[in-house]
Amino acid sequence: MGDHMPVHLGSMPTSVRAAVDALSLDAGDIAILNDPFAGGTHLPDITMVLPVLVEEKNKPLFYVATRAHHADVGGKYPGSMGLCRTIDEEGVRIPPAKLARRGVIDKAFLKTILESVRTPEEREGDLTAQVGACRVGEMRLQEMVARYGGEKVQRLCNELLDYSERLMRAELSHMPAGKFSAEDFLDSDGFDDKPIRICTSIQFDPTSASALVDFEGSDPQVGSSMNAVFAITYSATYYVFRCLLPEDAAANAGLMRPITSTLPSEAY
Repeated sequence: MGDHMPVHLGSMPTSVRAAVDALSLDAGDIAILNDPFAGGTHLPDITMVLPVLVEEKNKPLFYVATRAHHADVGGKYPGSMGLCRTIDEEGVRIPPAKLARRGVIDKAFLKTILESVRTPEEREGDLTAQVGACRVGEMRLQEMVARYGGEKVQRLCNELLDYSERLMRAELSHMPAGKFSAEDFLDSDGFDDKPIRICTSIQFDPTSASALVDFEGSDPQVGSSMNAVFAITYSATYYVFRCLLPEDAAANAGLMRPITSTLPSEAY
């Protein structure tokens, strides 16, 4: 989770939420997704989510997740990063679905994905590595639970989120009150020469130690693959505010609790 990759850094909560909302995840299940309109970013970024059930509870206490940018996910162009008119031209689109059930990989579903890409052996290796990463994460959490108990680990996780929120609020409490705006332009959408306006304003309220980020005034969706869905916009916003804090600040969703992001009505 490098700080130089803002799209990956802050969009994971959106992907996990999409998987949890769409699926009923049991022990050993692994959800997979890359759909930009269902928690994903762009199609080469594939996310997996695994629930962690402990102490024979019916609901997961934790979720572990992994995301990888894959070198190719099919589509019109090698590398899956060319200019496209439709999302189907970009590559294989995976809404939240179960890649594994009760610890067993759905080979038919995996085969469908692999048949849609240019380098199926490479993709299979990378996807298998993601599965392994999720299972190692689950194992490490289970070890922590066995040592400290599920309630204590969950309480400490919540405290870490609360701590990050306090750090951000402390920073925002020193910001000048008021509304500040800026704009910039992309050269074009890749198909014509019309510049694309990106406009944002930030309203700071030091009294409540909060901020409102509003993208109203930005141009509406364009006819190419240059658009940014909410997960990307949220993540880029997260990155900017994360940079206000010291390097050793815990990077998690607690940082965004004091910050509200709104998109133009045309974005929907």
